[in-house]
Amino acid sequence: MIVIENTILSEDLFEKKFTCHLEKCKGACCIKGDRGAPLDEDEIDIIAEILPKIIPFMEPSFAEDVKKRGFYEVDTDKELVTTCQPTGECNFVVYDETGTTQCAIELAHKAGEIDYKKPVSCHLYPIRTKKYKHYTGVNYDTWDICKPACNLGLQLNMPVYSFVKDALIRKFGQEWYEAVEAYAAEHKKNR
Repeated sequence: MIVIENTILSEDLFEKKFTCHLEKCKGACCIKGDRGAPLDEDEIDIIAEILPKIIPFMEPSFAEDVKKRGFYEVDTDKELVTTCQPTGECNFVVYDETGTTQCAIELAHKAGEIDYKKPVSCHLYPIRTKKYKHYTGVNYDTWDICKPACNLGLQLNMPVYSFVKDALIRKFGQEWYEAVEAYAAEHKKNR
């Protein structure tokens, strides 16, 4: 484990390779699993405020569901997550012409309608964070549906922490990420 400021990072972030391969997985992480995307508490107010600008980008039936049930709920682990369809899709999922998932929030962002990109947990994936009393755990989440991403990451020699650089900076800041890169450089020398 690596300690940087008030975070504890798994060695897997430096040892494992990963690069999303949407052509192979079709964005399965947005439709599979036992719950929606984790949300930080501050994201609830942000999404609530911009939701009217996101709804036009959503699948109509999913938008109706959000209007009825809301866009978030508390899961069995008492964590805030996006609501999902009975078939598993996050309510913000939109399918493109190839059947690949996209995020309605991100589509609204790309269209210039909102400044918020998407939930930070989605931006960070395959990294998951967990807040504890005195620190935040930063771990690599392995999932069978991501085998193509692991293979592509190996081909490109892309460590997990590098693949999610922008998301890590968004979550923890530039100085924190520079400390991660310094650790990675030192780690590489000592191997």
